Order: sequence, then structure tokens, then C-alpha cells
Amino acid sequence: MPLSWNEIKDRALKFSKVWANETSEKAEAKTFWDEFFNIFGMSRKRVATFEAKVKKPGGQDGYIDLLWKGILLIEHKSRGKDLDRAYTQAKDYFPGIKDRDLPRYILVSDFAHFRLYDLEDGTQHEFPLEDLYRQVRLFGFIAGYQTTAYKEQDPVNIQAAERMGRLHDKLKEIGYEGHPLELYLVRLLFCLFAEDTSIFERRQFQDLIEQRSSEDGADLAQWLCSLFQMLNAPQEKRLKKLDEQLVAFPYVNGSLFAELLPHAAFDNCMRQLLLDCCALDWSRISPAIFGSLFQSVMESTLRRNLGAHYTSEKNILKLIQPLFLDELRAEFERLKSQPRKLAEFHQRLAQLKFLDPACGCGNFLVIAYRELRLLELDVLRALHGEQKTLGVEAFAILCDVDQFFGIEIEEFPAQIAQTALWLMDHQMNLRVSEEFGRYFVRLPLRKAATIVHGNALRTDWREIVKPETLSYILGNPPFGGSKFLLDSQRADVDRVFHDISSAGLLDFVSAWYRKAADYMAGNPAIKTAFVSTNSITQGEQVSVLWSDMLKRGIKIHFAHRTFQWYSEARGKAAVHCVIIGFALHDAENKRIFDYEKPQAEPHEIKVSRINPYLLDAPDILVQARSTPLCGSPIMINGSIPADGGNLILSPDEKASLLAKEPQAQQWIRPFIGADDFINRLERYCLWLADCPPDQLRQMPLILQRIEAVRVMRLASQKAATQEKAKSASLFTEIRQPNSGNYLAFPRTSSENRAYIPIGFVPASTIAANDIQMIPEAGIYEFGILTSSMHMAWLRATCGRLKSDYRYSAKLTYNTFPWPQAQTKKQKQAIEDSAQAVLDARAKFPNASLADLYDPLTMPEALSKAHHKLDAAVDAAYAKRKFTGDSDRMAFLFELYQQITSPLESGKVPRRKRVKADIENTSK
Repeated sequence: MPLSWNEIKDRALKFSKVWANETSEKAEAKTFWDEFFNIFGMSRKRVATFEAKVKKPGGQDGYIDLLWKGILLIEHKSRGKDLDRAYTQAKDYFPGIKDRDLPRYILVSDFAHFRLYDLEDGTQHEFPLEDLYRQVRLFGFIAGYQTTAYKEQDPVNIQAAERMGRLHDKLKEIGYEGHPLELYLVRLLFCLFAEDTSIFERRQFQDLIEQRSSEDGADLAQWLCSLFQMLNAPQEKRLKKLDEQLVAFPYVNGSLFAELLPHAAFDNCMRQLLLDCCALDWSRISPAIFGSLFQSVMESTLRRNLGAHYTSEKNILKLIQPLFLDELRAEFERLKSQPRKLAEFHQRLAQLKFLDPACGCGNFLVIAYRELRLLELDVLRALHGEQKTLGVEAFAILCDVDQFFGIEIEEFPAQIAQTALWLMDHQMNLRVSEEFGRYFVRLPLRKAATIVHGNALRTDWREIVKPETLSYILGNPPFGGSKFLLDSQRADVDRVFHDISSAGLLDFVSAWYRKAADYMAGNPAIKTAFVSTNSITQGEQVSVLWSDMLKRGIKIHFAHRTFQWYSEARGKAAVHCVIIGFALHDAENKRIFDYEKPQAEPHEIKVSRINPYLLDAPDILVQARSTPLCGSPIMINGSIPADGGNLILSPDEKASLLAKEPQAQQWIRPFIGADDFINRLERYCLWLADCPPDQLRQMPLILQRIEAVRVMRLASQKAATQEKAKSASLFTEIRQPNSGNYLAFPRTSSENRAYIPIGFVPASTIAANDIQMIPEAGIYEFGILTSSMHMAWLRATCGRLKSDYRYSAKLTYNTFPWPQAQTKKQKQAIEDSAQAVLDARAKFPNASLADLYDPLTMPEALSKAHHKLDAAVDAAYAKRKFTGDSDRMAFLFELYQQITSPLESGKVPRRKRVKADIENTSK
């Protein structure tokens, strides 16, 4: 057990007095360092060697004054000698040291001075001998104390995951797989962590492998099997005359080593891989690594299908802080000067219970437990103040891992989650030890988290933890899009939403919301928060999911709007998600965390309400409509060629065709999709709706293309497409207006633009299906639809492709509340301002819409024209000024509610529109 810091300081003071006048390097250096190690309660002979022989770069032999493999290299000089030169000499030994034995620290001394280099952190500390007692915490690694740093994407975490992943692959190659392999790896992980965090002696596990197993690895599996049995055996039940090195390991318990596994098999390469793992400092690894480890070793296809996502620690805190931690911290601050109430608060901390019903490798539970223990540590400080010297045994450590519950569909991560909580418990116990100066460890393990291996959507959560005893539900359920679910996942969603006819529209994560709502009915005090796909707050899913949730009494307490997070594993694919905290009771203070961009940091907004669109607005659900709500012109989709590319022409293909068949000119039309429209790309199509058959037969190259279309459609598995093979010269769906102009809307547009680029296009230009058209739109409609008011509605109601807008006629255009009581003057102001926007665009004839609406390149004249238009549109809605998009959204939702209420009685509100001469609008 580590000595208390008070004891270490006392020893350091005595050491300084004894060695105050020593000068000779050779005479007393070895005794000096033996006694130095003794300050920290460590026998130098157990861990370090004097005069360790190495080959120097020139080939000659070198002798390191003292080497503790993997930890510390010491170079000692006589009093007054140059310590810079001593450091250079120490670094010269590195090429001759095996990679796994390279030290993290270099310590140089001349008796009177110490200089410690931390090669990983890049820091150095220098002080005189008489100040050693003040600096002893720098050498906590000798005593067995560890300070854990929590870093997102710590390189040590990544190295650990990758090395264990390689060992996993090697074991699997020899046929050691499935449950035995998974449990075997978890045990190895525990042992690696244990020897670097004082559960085992320093290097105890590594020494067993290095000293007792043969270099070819042939007997390593037997040694590991014996070790695992020893870790499961109480001291009093161990056989006599067992190997002393094995008997020295402690009794662990906790069921981790209870099951008898089949023997694995190792070779030299695999033995070396395990030793490479030992070389890492596992005390510096957050238990959250186990999520990354699992992700690294799983098959990528399986991982994608299972929907495994591992949230970074930073984003876990985004959820647990507003869910429970901020409130508990605030209560602690109120009570910390009131001992009796603070003691009651401490008792309540130990009674809190947490459930993650999709816990994976336990990341959320582990970080939640860590934060709970850190809060408990603050409580103990406040309760006991200056009495720390009494030692930890005088204080009650009440919080434990048995307060945590999880459900995980895969066995391996379920095992890792339970183990990771034990390891976090031990890290927190070391923090307590450092704080109170006495070693505190819970060994053998007597309590464990309850992690159930099962399907959370088919499991009755009440059988795992009773609702009346639970405090919080939290986690990151799988991110499966509704269109990409496995059959089994679709069946699970249908089972959970058995009473919802439109459940097929819902993402996989929605089922956890319904399960949580049903469970919370047993205890309305429970609070829940999930990381989720942002699509459950956008588009068509909102009315399906949230009408059910609101009906059950769910209230949203806090929300992070769309932000981007990365998995901690290699690749780190970005996911656009939200966090929603909710309960069956209301909250007085609600919080929205907004992001200027998904990659940005959030800023907090205090609100009185949060609706399912994550807006400060009423709980109104926008229902898709087949016709416009306010009598505006109809929006229709573009045409669908379904031609295998044979009716579409590039500029070169058009030129080549006309060179050989010039009579085809009148049957070729400009053709635009969303990308063409925004980026001013040039494409054409064969538009043969009115082409007489006799003329068509005179164009053999076009006939070849038509034949290719016919063959392609006949090969389709869809009967409707096969039927269209009879009219192979035509698009399968033709919606093009015959004359005039239409207002073109790209179906998908970048979130980075302040306005979706829309514009008037002549009917002679054929629109593809990713263009939506309003054939009867005029300059007034253009003005309203290119305003910030409409953009605010769009952001709230449209679907997303990643974070880009995916415009929907049924959900966004047809539901949009147009101005209801504007004057003729206000309408005229909108038309004038809209024309000014078109005029500003026309000043840059060579620029595409992408150029004009890029935030970095948008011309000032165009920006000013849009701001003027925004002001005109805002004035048509209300006399007051709007403070921003959130204000506009709240206003529009209330207006939507006013407009839709009469519809229940059959009254359809109509708006008066200004007729505009479409032909006079700008191109």
C-alpha cells in the first residue's frame, strides 16, 4: 500500500538532513538511491537495476546508473557537476533500450540538486535537496500514487486500443474466438490496469510474463490460466506450496475470474504483443477507453449494423451535467457550510441510481460514476476540513458501483462495462487516498454494477431495477435511420410502437424514448436524457414520435440542438445529433444549448418552454399536408427520367450528337437538377414528348439511346418501371409546366447558407426530381420564400441530409403560415425588395448561386438587398421587431396554431395574393 503523503514528507526531510554534505558520485551513490526509493516505501531492488548495460550508438557498451524499465532512468554525478551534460548522457542510452522498456522519466542529480524530466508531458522540474520534502508529489509514480488525466483522444488511449486489437486478431486467427476470447481480453485488460494502479505490485504482471514464461510463448497460456485461478481464490483457500510469484497476487473476486476458460495458445509474436501492452502506462488511460477498444476490435460491418456509437467524454458531459450534475453541484454549494444538511446530502448521493438501457462498453455510466465520486470527495472535504490526517478509514465512502445499471445487446461490451466501472472505482479510490493520506482500496471486489446482456427493446426494464428506486435514465441508443434498419430492428420498433400506425417512419432511437416514457410512468420523478439522431426533431418524424410522447405527459427540460460529435475510435466519422433531457414532470428552469455551426461550441439559452423541434415555442406539431395551408400556389416535383443516363446529355455529348444529327436540335432541352441549378452547371436532355415518329426514325443515334432506356427499364425489378419500357422515349414521370417561368427550389441545400438559393427558370428548361417547382409563383411569392422568416420555418420543419437542408413540399412549403393581415403597401414593399434581390444578383452575371450565397463571397449589395427584404417581410407579419430566428420560429408556431385551429371545423383560410407578371421577373 502507498505510504501517506505526510509519512513520505517526514522521510524526505530526514533523507535531506542525512545527505546534506555528501559529494562523491562513486562512493555513496548506490546507497543514496536505495534510501531515496525508501522515502516512498518502495524497495529499489524490486523494480530497478544499478549499472544496467546497454549498447551506445557507436557500438561501445554503456552503463546506466539506474534503470527502472518503462518508468525511470537515473544519471548521477558528483556534487557541482553539470546536470545538462548528465541529461544528454541519459538520452544517449535510449537507442540501446528496447521500446517497451523506454522510461517516461529521466532524473539527474549531483546529491545537492534534482532535475526531473517527464518525457511524455514535456515538463521538467528542478529543486535543491533541502526542498525535496516539498516536491515529493512529483515522484508519486514511485509510491504508487497516480494522477489520471482525462483527455479526449489521448494518444495513450489510442495506442492501448490498437495494441489490444492486434492481440485480439492474433488470438482469433488461431481459432480462439467468441465468448472465451472476449472474456480473456477483459481479464487481460484488468491485469494491465491493475499493475499500474496499485491493485497489483508495480510490474507484477509484466514480471510474471517476462520472467516465468518462455520466449517462444509456448507456456504463457498455462501461466495466465494459473494466474486467473489465483485471482479468483481467497488467500485462506489457496493450496500450499504454490508458486510464490503467483501467490503474491491478491484475491480479486467480483466474478471476473470465476469462469474456467479453455486454454489459449501463444507464440513468440503474441507474447511480445502482450509485453508491448504491458509497456504502456495504463494508469493514464481513462476507463472510457474500453468503448474505443471494443470499436477497434469489432468487425466494421457488424459494428455498422449494430449501430454502435461511442461518444467522447466531452459530449457525455454535455448530457450528464444538465441531467443531474449541475443541480447536484449547485445543491452542494448551498449546503457545504451546513454540516448536518450536508451529511444528509451525502447520504442521498449514495441512494441515487442510474440506468443506461443501451450502455455499450459503459462510457456514460463510467463518466457519471466518476463525477458522482468527485462530488462525494468535495463533500468529504467540506465535512472534515482540516481533519484529513485522521486517514480515510475515519470517513465514510458511500457511493459505489452497485448504484449503476445497464442493458447491452452484445456480451463483450457488457462485460467491459462492468469491468470499466470497477476500474473507475479504483481510480477514484486512489484520488481519495491522495486526499486523505491513507491507501484506500476495495479489494476483494464485493459490489458490482448490474449490466444485463440482452435486447433493451425486448427486456422489461422493471426486472432490472424497480422504477420507484431509479433516479436517472441516460445514454446513447443506436443511430439507425428508419430506411436502413435490419429486419430484426424494424420488428423491435414495431413491437414497441404497436399502437402507432406510422412507426415505420421512425429512427431506431425513437423506441428508447417510448420505452423510457412507459417505464417512467412507474416513478414520475425519474429524469431521462438521450443522445439521438437529429432527425427525430425534424421533418416527418416529429409528429409521429412526439404526438405519442406528449400524449404520455413528457416535458422536455433541456436540449442540445444539432451538433457534431466524433467517435473516439479510428476514422472518427462525424455524426449530427441532438441531446434531449425529459421527464414526466415539468421544470421551472429550462435550457437550450444552441450551436452557431454543428462544429462550434454551444451557448446556453434560458427558456420557459422547449417544444419537440427544440424551440422556445408551444408544443405544436406540424402535420404534413398535400395542399398549401394558406392558399399559396401549388409546389410540384420535377420530372423523373429513369433512363440509366441515356436521355441526359453533357455539353460534349450534345455537340457530338448535333454534328451527326442536326435535326435533333429542336428535341434537346436544357436540363437542371439541384446541383446544376446552384452551381450553374450545363446539362441537356432529350425531350421527345411531341416528336413525330417519322422524324424520330430519321435519328438513329437517338433511337439507340431510346433502345438502351427500354432495355434498362425492362431489367428493373419494379413492375411500374417495366411498364414504362413501352414509352422509352419519354421520362417516366413528366411534371414540367408548358409555358412561362417557374420558381425553382433545390431539394437539398447547404446549412452554411443564410438563404436557400431559389430563382425563376423558364419552362423550356426541364427540372429534375431534385428540383421542386412553383409554376404560378410571382415576385411576391419569391420575396416571402427567400426571406429569413421562411428560412426560420424551414430550419424547424424540414428534414436533413446530415446537417444540410432537405426541403419538403408537404412538411415545409404546404404548412408555412403566410402573412395574414398585411396591407397593400406592405405587399408592395415585399415585391420591391424582392426585385432588388434579383437586381443585385444580376450585377454578377458570371457568378453561380453557390458563389452568390457562399457566406464568404456573398456580395455586399446582395446581402443588403436581402436584409431590406427581411425587414419588409417581418413588417408584414407583425408590428414589432423580431430579435432573430428563434423569435421568428416562436411567432410562426403560434401563427400556425391560430391558422390550423379553424380547420377542425372545416374552414380553410385563404390569403389574398398579389398577381404578378411572371414574364417581367428576372431570369
